[in-house]
Amino acid sequence: MQLRLKYAPAPENAGLFAADIVGSAAQVSGVELDYTPESLALVDGIFDEFRADGVTSEQLAETLFGFGCYVGEVLTRNAGGRWRATTEQEQALAGWPMMVELGEQRWCNPIAKAFKRLDNGPEDSLRYFYTVFASGGAH
Repeated sequence: MQLRLKYAPAPENAGLFAADIVGSAAQVSGVELDYTPESLALVDGIFDEFRADGVTSEQLAETLFGFGCYVGEVLTRNAGGRWRATTEQEQALAGWPMMVELGEQRWCNPIAKAFKRLDNGPEDSLRYFYTVFASGGAH
């Protein structure tokens, strides 16, 4: 999938993607996102609206990338995570150029999770994703 992104898909730009999503969510959905773990339930609601409208992850790829960055920013601001670039091998497995590291040997891919959330529905809850990784329950 070829994305047309506003910024380079690099760790230092994750906050810019997230900030754009915060603005879009307020403007388009009337939802105020504040980078708290609780705000991820609101994001799940936005994704449910996307699904109800029948849009696909292919149609919303750039938006989903931004929401993935928002989820990652919630992890970095509230759970001690940090964005880092993926290695060539990791990118081949994960499919994205950056991920969130949550300590030694713990990382997650919030961008891929955003795509899964739209594709699979509530079973891939972003709020639950945060809970699992913030508590150290997954690798």
